[in-house]
Amino acid sequence: MGLYDRDYVKNNTTVQDSGYAHVEEEGSRDLATFIKETYQLFAGSLLVGAAGAYVGMGMPVIREYYWAFVILEFALIFGIGFAKQKPGLNLAMLFAFALVSGLTMSVMVGHFVNAGAGGIVANALILTTVAFGGLSMFAMNTTRDFTSMGKFLFITLIVVVVASLLNVFWLHLSWMSVGISAISAILFSAFILYDTQNIIQGNYGHPVDGALALYLDFINLFTSLLHLLGIFGSDD
Repeated sequence: MGLYDRDYVKNNTTVQDSGYAHVEEEGSRDLATFIKETYQLFAGSLLVGAAGAYVGMGMPVIREYYWAFVILEFALIFGIGFAKQKPGLNLAMLFAFALVSGLTMSVMVGHFVNAGAGGIVANALILTTVAFGGLSMFAMNTTRDFTSMGKFLFITLIVVVVASLLNVFWLHLSWMSVGISAISAILFSAFILYDTQNIIQGNYGHPVDGALALYLDFINLFTSLLHLLGIFGSDD
């Protein structure tokens, strides 16, 4: 009768279940910490970027060397990829990128402010914040899986970037500019869904990765909406 002791099986199962529960609890705690750190870094990046935009509006050198700052932005993005596992350096690179992106954005923001259209900037910021918050909450609570959209979103992003460069340096078509901004607004709204779900599922390797993704989503959505509001709010 000792070969099949119900109490033994029950007690052993309880011990095993307790062990699994402990592991799951530790995993949940680690994921919660990861999410918290990611959004803290994202918030910090937004503050640094806003400071950069404010300071940059009073620096004519930013407009004069605009494309040099754009190139520096891309260099810092790649630098973050290499430094993300190096404590201290990864944060410095992230906030340096946020600062430079803010300086670069100051050219566009300054254009509206200097033209007496600061209200357009404020409206774009409010719309971006509301959209970001709403899409984030939806991504966190829906049963739909947006993490499988990565390849489609990346291909669409490449097409939009190429089209933007062609229009800026060669075509100069106003209708194409409107179309690119509208598509970009939709694209980065989808990226918010995609990146939010990847963050809450712990699919990013480091909080810096998640924070950078959210920051890029936010500022690109803001830029797209600002451009659209600027076009449709113009008297020309």
